Amino acid sequence: MDAGTDTSAALEAATTFADLGLDARLLAALDALNYKVPTPIQKQAIPLMLAGRDLMAQAQTGTGKTAAFALPLLQKLIPDANTSASPARHPVRALVLAPTRELAIQVHDSVMAYKRHLPLRSTVVFGGMDMKGQEADLRNGVEILVATPGRLLDHAGSRPALLSQVRFLVLDEADRMLDMGFLPDLKRIVDLLPVQRQTVLFSATFDDAIVGLARSFLHNPLKVEVARRNTAAETVEQVVHKVREDDKLDALVRVVEAREITQALVFTRTKLAADKLGRRLLKRGIQAATIHGDKAQLERLAALDGFKQGKVRLLVATDIAARGIDIAELPCVVNFELPYSPEDYVHRIGRTGRAGASGLAVSLVAPDEERLLGAIERFINRPLTPTPLPQIAPPPGPVAVQATASATVVGTARPPRRQREPVCALLLPPRRAAEPPAS
Repeated sequence: MDAGTDTSAALEAATTFADLGLDARLLAALDALNYKVPTPIQKQAIPLMLAGRDLMAQAQTGTGKTAAFALPLLQKLIPDANTSASPARHPVRALVLAPTRELAIQVHDSVMAYKRHLPLRSTVVFGGMDMKGQEADLRNGVEILVATPGRLLDHAGSRPALLSQVRFLVLDEADRMLDMGFLPDLKRIVDLLPVQRQTVLFSATFDDAIVGLARSFLHNPLKVEVARRNTAAETVEQVVHKVREDDKLDALVRVVEAREITQALVFTRTKLAADKLGRRLLKRGIQAATIHGDKAQLERLAALDGFKQGKVRLLVATDIAARGIDIAELPCVVNFELPYSPEDYVHRIGRTGRAGASGLAVSLVAPDEERLLGAIERFINRPLTPTPLPQIAPPPGPVAVQATASATVVGTARPPRRQREPVCALLLPPRRAAEPPAS
């Protein structure tokens, strides 16, 4: 069901985070982060979550979904906050599930920033890392646990990871979790949780599978949509260039150089294609790194850190690995290969143009990808008209200098040379004027 009109009117009136009824300590943390005005999804979701309602929320990627669920979750945990050293006083009360390690890390970083003035503990667990360090964090006690489904189940048999006191469950990027085949894991996890709990589901897109998941896991949820279904952010300029498959590398370099792009996230469909493209870019002298599921966690973190710090110009990624990558003011996303799923196209280009900033999404489309382009156009309900590749500006040419009224000398502008007398003239004494003839 949808939120009532009276609630909507009250939400529209909220213009600051203080208007949403958040604790002063949360407001202080938001002020330090320079968060001034709530985004539309935050305006709608925060009051509904504070009221204790289960929620299905859809918003475009980059519109502030993490704060929309993390802030009310922290607010509702404040009565349980304590400074006791006993792990028993810090059981897991809120569980946030995310599909990828990158997204889990991003969510946990945000939670850490928001709760900086609160005596609440949190940690994040994900695959690809040694479990011993994660187990130690869990043994110390945490109220907020952010996790990927598979690694959470690895920990679920141990006492520190008991979930019997969880009161809040968040499913972030639920559509991606279903795409990645996590539904059986999600069902196993939900079976470990108390029946009486508040559950919220956040997703960039909705489809029938998401609606079915909500019916299974949520109780009488409210539905919040702050954007048209299956749309991309209006702030993203979407450009399509049709090129031959063999010419894609040249086209990518041409786009990057012609548009003077300093940083871009480049998508491929497969891990092999990502590795190959990364190697070819390095051979062309372009600073590039690769990130995908087969990379070790330390390699992925190093590549991501290099990209965030500006040491890497192009970060080549697969869809799964790129989920959760959040680069402030990322100027450009390039679809080196179009995705098979139109939903993935929306997620990809949502990496740029975040939080109201402008962004650029470039797609290089080979002849055998035109059917994928058509599916994307139908999904987002708008045409993507191909345009020619941009022209690289030629280097500064010679300067034209007007030499005389009738001729132009082409070359570097310089003052005219002073006429010099012959050397022999300099060695001879000055010529005397001829004497007049004798009369």
